[in-house]
Amino acid sequence: MPGMSRTPREVLRDHEHRYAPESDRPLGGYLAVLSSFGTGVLGAALAARRAGRRAPQDLSNRELVLLTLATHKLARMVAKDAVASPLRAPFTRYEGTSAPAEVAEEVRGTGLRHAVGELLTCPFCLAPWAASALLILRAASPPTARTCYSALAAVAGSDFLQFAYAAAQERHSPGD
Repeated sequence: MPGMSRTPREVLRDHEHRYAPESDRPLGGYLAVLSSFGTGVLGAALAARRAGRRAPQDLSNRELVLLTLATHKLARMVAKDAVASPLRAPFTRYEGTSAPAEVAEEVRGTGLRHAVGELLTCPFCLAPWAASALLILRAASPPTARTCYSALAAVAGSDFLQFAYAAAQERHSPGD
């Protein structure tokens, strides 16, 4: 039968072309990234079960707020902080600064390299990874997780206070 002898790579390229005929969208890379996420979460769940640990059943409202703030800060740190740029460097090119204490980077490469670059530069994309990592830590060691949640939440709060302080200084600067 015609078409039955196509390789998976050929089928994927056909899907990529049909999905985005005018641009290069690395569906294979995205699939690899999604697969690694699923495999990592499943592996962590199986390891936790073997160790007699259980996933958190009910997070308190306080812990959920801390987890939310910690997820935001961890994802933003990985995606935008200058000190995390060595993690992104194989997949990106430095463009300059984008906001106080944040860098702007252009994703480079094709396929998997491009997909990983998109993941590592997008705090929205990283948030599920960050939340999962923090929840896995919670299952493994609740006290350690609470300490991490609290520290990251405090840093996130500090960031907002830094911006508020800078805005207040701007409004009340001498010479106005």
